Amino acid sequence: MTTAFASEAAHIREIGHLSAADIARATGADETTARAWLRDERSPSGERAERLFELSSLVERLVMVMRPEYVPVWLRKPNVLLDDDKPLDAIASGDYRKVSRVIAALETTPIS
Repeated sequence: MTTAFASEAAHIREIGHLSAADIARATGADETTARAWLRDERSPSGERAERLFELSSLVERLVMVMRPEYVPVWLRKPNVLLDDDKPLDAIASGDYRKVSRVIAALETTPIS
């Protein structure tokens, strides 16, 4: 039952070291549902699919500016540029663009 939508969950788990709990939190899905996506037993749809694609886009950018194993840490930490919200929670509430702007700042900061 492999679908492109479910494969996206597996993709970001692999490149960004995300857990099923992280994916569930960002998409508003139950953790058992996120695990089913990761096993290609179910496919996200509707708003959950939209949140998954937003998370995927952000994770793909984050692995370009930090160690991939640090991505889940960054996503769980309160961020002053998000009014101390955690990026995973901001994504879940539909604030993709706010998180995207924070990542844009990371992308333009020279690495020393």
